[in-house]
Amino acid sequence: MNRIRVFLADDHAVVREGLRSLINSQPDMEVIGEVADGAEAVGRAIELAPDVVVTDVSMPGLNGAQVTERLRAARPGQKVLVLTVHEDKEYLRRLLEAGAVGYVLKRAASVDLVSAIRAVAEGGTYLDPSLAGSVVDDFVRPASDPVPADLSQREEEVVRLIALGYSNKEIAAQLKLSVKTVETYKARSMEKLQIESRVGIVRYALRRGWLTEPNEGTTTHP
Repeated sequence: MNRIRVFLADDHAVVREGLRSLINSQPDMEVIGEVADGAEAVGRAIELAPDVVVTDVSMPGLNGAQVTERLRAARPGQKVLVLTVHEDKEYLRRLLEAGAVGYVLKRAASVDLVSAIRAVAEGGTYLDPSLAGSVVDDFVRPASDPVPADLSQREEEVVRLIALGYSNKEIAAQLKLSVKTVETYKARSMEKLQIESRVGIVRYALRRGWLTEPNEGTTTHP
């Protein structure tokens, strides 16, 4: 059985120690590296190529959103799960815009973090269940919804995979298309839906029921 290779980035040694112990106790996971600095996290994660990067938001060097952006730019398929004490909706929006595919509060139960790691490793998205109130409400149900659009089957497939955190390259491989064709479907879909960002795509997918609702925690590939 191939284990999920996890990389940790958190400036608190006691937090990293607890995470390492929890993750290494799982039969299907292992911690392959850890750092306490955001800037160092980017270089080491690129070098080690983990399945999942678990990162804090507030760190020296670079914050969690910056780490996520740089990792996704260097390794478009990199799965980034953010672990933080912050519950503000602006943090959530910023992290998702940066490319994070999961968001877990540090006060969450150990089983929730383990579930989140498995979900994102399998290509899913995880939103902490306790964010289901006002924090996630604005994200999932904004004041004005996109105008309903008639997406083709292929456009819908592309939008679903984008919402699940897949990169254009991964979508191309999944659907047996060229990257350029995927980009065309993505652009056409976003124009039809009047969506301008990945956050808008995730919102749309949640409202359509293509992803698990936030109060259910995880979502997996449909």
